[in-house]
Amino acid sequence: MIEKKQLSRRRFIAGTAALGGSMMVPGLMNSVWAAGSDAPEKKEIRVGFIPLTDCASVVMAAVKKFDEKYGIKIIASKESSWASVRDKLVSGELDAAHVLYGLVYGLQMGVSGPQHDMAMLMALNNNGQAITLSNQLKQAGVTDGASLKKYIDASAKGTYTFAQTFPTGTHAMWLYYWLANFGIHPFNDVRNVVVPPPQMVVNMKIGNMSGFCVGEPWNQRAIVDDIGFTATTTQDIWPDHPEKILGTTANWVAANPNTARALTAAVLDASRWIDSSDANRLETAQTVAARAYINTSVETIQGRMLGDYENGLGKKWKDAHSMRFYHDGQVNFPYLSDGMWFLTQHKRWGLLDKDPDYLAVAKKINRIDVYTQAATAVGGINLPSNVMRSSTLFDGKVWDGTNPAAYANSFAMKR
Repeated sequence: MIEKKQLSRRRFIAGTAALGGSMMVPGLMNSVWAAGSDAPEKKEIRVGFIPLTDCASVVMAAVKKFDEKYGIKIIASKESSWASVRDKLVSGELDAAHVLYGLVYGLQMGVSGPQHDMAMLMALNNNGQAITLSNQLKQAGVTDGASLKKYIDASAKGTYTFAQTFPTGTHAMWLYYWLANFGIHPFNDVRNVVVPPPQMVVNMKIGNMSGFCVGEPWNQRAIVDDIGFTATTTQDIWPDHPEKILGTTANWVAANPNTARALTAAVLDASRWIDSSDANRLETAQTVAARAYINTSVETIQGRMLGDYENGLGKKWKDAHSMRFYHDGQVNFPYLSDGMWFLTQHKRWGLLDKDPDYLAVAKKINRIDVYTQAATAVGGINLPSNVMRSSTLFDGKVWDGTNPAAYANSFAMKR
């Protein structure tokens, strides 16, 4: 069975060649086929994850045995924080991980730890994060960004604390972008702290912060526990935004090119399975809710996973841009513009002291070559004709990657 599912050398070359030279990295085929075999170099792959709903495709790739189709076994490793994921990736204790997009870019640039060349194999999900504000703010009349701005302006600077999950990560960037849009400087007007995702709710409960940005199910959990409300979802900030990725080090890919392809194929296959029906999403919610993974009630996960939202203020809706794992392959492709956007925000908030060569960095990290091979192995995966994509964020700014330095420097509020 496994032999039938594994891709032959000839089919791989034919499939990838059909995509055009612009999608490939020179010398890739030689490195992949240097041993004359497409067999994975490693059979067991330790993949880290944080207890968040968007770890689902990594977990289900192992649970539903998609990994076996590609000759590997995924060992899903539950981690306590993004800092732990970072440290274990660069030390080699983890082979790969469900990881924040901005964490990998931060490591590449040497601003989220010692510099390491990194690799992004595929995107794991779009959307599905949120900004939660405390019930204390709600009782004071705060329901959105505009009312939060008025409330903060009436208090001494630094009175209120907001949490995100990692300094260069996605949640930090969504939180900063949202606050700044309402004229709240995320460093000058409020305190800014890092809290691991599973600890967000308990820290808000004991009064350590007034707001946080995190992935699900912890925003819904704050509502269930009656300690906070959803002020905005991240898909309201940027519809179908990039979020978690399957990340590793460049050295690991170089040493294990066939394994990298097999791992990507397995997780991509699982992503497609999750998104193929509500029944599969419900099964996924039931699986990841277990103690070994997220460790919360199924009910806390499944509603928002199906797009059924409530905000804790009496509003309920069906979200048109809820968490997506596949969406006809649009979720998973490593668009260069997605990675570049995080660099523009790192520059905006002073994490980078000068503009990098945005496109060159993205080309180095985002392994379109590996993804393309994996998509060919899985079969039936649509591949875009452009490695950039255009998006309009909630403030009306258009991001398409064409002039990243100008974009990064276009914001009135920065650090």
